[in-house]
Amino acid sequence: MAVPSQTDLETALGTARELASQWPAFITERLPEPALAHLPELAIAAALAWGAGLRLYFIVFAFGLAGALGYWDLPAHLEVLQNPLVIGAAGLMAVVELFADKVPILDSVWDAAHTFIRIPAGASLAAATFGDSGAAVALAAALLGGTVTAVTHLGKSGGRAAINTSPEPFSNVAMSVAEDVAVLGGGWIAINYPAVFIVLLVVFLVVLVVLLGAILRGIKRLRRSRPWQRFRAGRNGEASPPDHGRR
Repeated sequence: MAVPSQTDLETALGTARELASQWPAFITERLPEPALAHLPELAIAAALAWGAGLRLYFIVFAFGLAGALGYWDLPAHLEVLQNPLVIGAAGLMAVVELFADKVPILDSVWDAAHTFIRIPAGASLAAATFGDSGAAVALAAALLGGTVTAVTHLGKSGGRAAINTSPEPFSNVAMSVAEDVAVLGGGWIAINYPAVFIVLLVVFLVVLVVLLGAILRGIKRLRRSRPWQRFRAGRNGEASPPDHGRR
């Protein structure tokens, strides 16, 4: 088999770069005019809702800090995120979550408790993005944003529950770091390439829905294995409770 020459590699790389540069234009040219007019706000709302399902405090801290430093202009009703009190509180909780999310079992407990925090917060952030567009638009954004947050949160918590059935802790840390990077990268894409982010988000949600069955099975396996009992017994120096083959 012939080995590609340096010229062939450079030509292929140049073609790939050209296609990548044209991708956002290819998407925006096919969007309807109303969606195109509000594309930046739509991407910000979607990014906040999606990020809230993974890292609520981190996404609020990142957007607020970037707005306060002048990296981008937030919509009027989201300027509250730039308040030093909000940035400080979100940053503090982001640090707590950064460590809690990387400890097996504790991450699932953290996710379960935040079911009642992430979804309302995601809906509120999405609604606030369109606060100047009227009550009907804000309500629609809240409904859609809350749904995106709920699906993302369910996928995250279910996936982490499945990983917690594994005896080694490294997969938890790797998945948690991947979520940190994804939220930061997703926020950057939403600001700079809103059309690309919307497409990637749709693909993400479709894949997540397809994998929903496996995620639910992971939650059931976690409940059956009861790893928190083994963890507690190990700390007390006791033998692990027997598994009676619950199904």
